[in-house]
Amino acid sequence: MLQLEGISVFYGGIHALQGIDLTVEDGKIVTLVGANGAGKSTMLNSIVGMVKPSAGTIIWNGNAITGRDTKDIVGAGLVLIPEGRHIFPNLTVNENLRLGAYLHGDAATINENKEKCFKLFPRLKERMNQHGGTLSGGEQQMLAVARGLMASPKLLMLDEPSLGLAPIISKTIFAIIREINASGTTILLIEQNARAALEIADYAYVLETGVITIQNTGKALLKDSRVRKAYLGET
Repeated sequence: MLQLEGISVFYGGIHALQGIDLTVEDGKIVTLVGANGAGKSTMLNSIVGMVKPSAGTIIWNGNAITGRDTKDIVGAGLVLIPEGRHIFPNLTVNENLRLGAYLHGDAATINENKEKCFKLFPRLKERMNQHGGTLSGGEQQMLAVARGLMASPKLLMLDEPSLGLAPIISKTIFAIIREINASGTTILLIEQNARAALEIADYAYVLETGVITIQNTGKALLKDSRVRKAYLGET
């Protein structure tokens, strides 16, 4: 289980996160809903150690990981798929995947994880020797997710996985997120498509200018008039 207790983050004079309390239970899908600039990506970056909180504690399976190196946090099972994919365009699909497994020295584990990725994303197997930069946007997102899975995550964090994708590809990505979760991986999701994210979420938080303003089950937030008006385009 992941717990954030009183997490605050400053960017210069901007108080990006203001005393955030958040829990992600094992085996669940938890989503963060909020406008651009609300602090959602900052929260994920603070969890993986890329941003250092000025106050508060991040606890993973009973152990405080606040301020630890990102490598150690990934090694503990927390993996972030960043917004914008950030694959290595000049490397092949296979090389991108192998870099995702840089903490695994065991060839058998690497091959096993790769086969699991190819089962989820058959298209990547077809393009195994193709450079990442020549893939379509949807295929690059598949590669970004697969590369994260190569690290054997216990908690997979995804930042805007459907951004810039055609609706049919987005639908595929959400189906795969469900499948990853069903296989035992906990999910923490940031997603511009609030409706799609809430539909698959066990629990959800609304983040507004660095403060959690609403929290409930995904189904409950789909019916919440405040959420429907602000994030689902309804009046």
